[in-house]
Amino acid sequence: MARCTITDVAAASGVSIKTVSRVLNDEPSVRPETRRRVREAMTAMNYQPSLPARSLAGRRSSLIALLFENPSANYVFAVQSGAMAKCRETQLRLLVQPLNDLGEPLIEEVLAMVDQTHIDGVVITPPLSANAELIAALDSRGLPFVRIAPDGTSHSSPIVEMDDEAAAHEMTSYLLALGHRRIGFIKGHPGHHSSKLRLEGFQAALASWGVDPAEQPVEQGYNSFESGLTAARRLLACTQRPTAIFASNDDMAAGAIFVAHEFGIRVPDELSVSGFDDTQLASTIYPPLTTVHQPSYTMSYTATGLLIDLIKRNAVPASTQLAHNLVKRASTAPPRRAN
Repeated sequence: MARCTITDVAAASGVSIKTVSRVLNDEPSVRPETRRRVREAMTAMNYQPSLPARSLAGRRSSLIALLFENPSANYVFAVQSGAMAKCRETQLRLLVQPLNDLGEPLIEEVLAMVDQTHIDGVVITPPLSANAELIAALDSRGLPFVRIAPDGTSHSSPIVEMDDEAAAHEMTSYLLALGHRRIGFIKGHPGHHSSKLRLEGFQAALASWGVDPAEQPVEQGYNSFESGLTAARRLLACTQRPTAIFASNDDMAAGAIFVAHEFGIRVPDELSVSGFDDTQLASTIYPPLTTVHQPSYTMSYTATGLLIDLIKRNAVPASTQLAHNLVKRASTAPPRRAN
């Protein structure tokens, strides 16, 4: 069977090829009844638009890119899924570009991708969203982009974020309310601005409860399961072992639970463990993980929608903040003996 073309759709719906193109590009200058008729014809004829043809007709590639540099496969899966869902709704294609461990060639790699694919815009995830050199490079190409969870870097590009400090404060307060007074903390990757905010939230909550933050054991992690193993082994080898561990992401929290099992420490009877992100991992490990639900999927979905509006030259808000919430599962409980 011959492939259905835009000409076939135009003939079936009784409109011009240009009108079909306007519907494909979701332009506002099409009457609702005409738009409905064209969409119905596309569905009935199983029409799949040609991306090269759309690029030539509309001077757009109908392709956007998602850039990430993050060792957490669970976080990456969530942001990819959110961006893909929005692209699917709007009949765009998503180019997923991992940039892990590239070092100095990172900017060169991104610009090569931009020039070779002629993408229409970019969604940038942390920590790349705070990379001033990358932002300048994209500006040099005149390419629209939206940043997820950047630091305080001043730039006109729209941002989508949540309050990491408040979320970490809430989780720490929850552990304190359970009765824990010696809480180990595993910091996130030092290159992520959110890692700093989560540590600050942890320390501020301790102080608000009259607990000296300087007396709580803190270890450096790098947002990976392996770094969680290393940090947790140090925390649990302390002479005065913590009764709870709060890790800056779920992967590291999973590492802490693994080490507790390794040491013969029962979770949560002898050790409470909490994480941050609420990735799929949090509900599949044993015991299921108490964590902060960061709306990573929704943040990516929202950022992609903002980018599409930017490409269409629609007005978009400068900043969009999404809510977090605490998800209480079986990995936390009151300590057997309050310190």
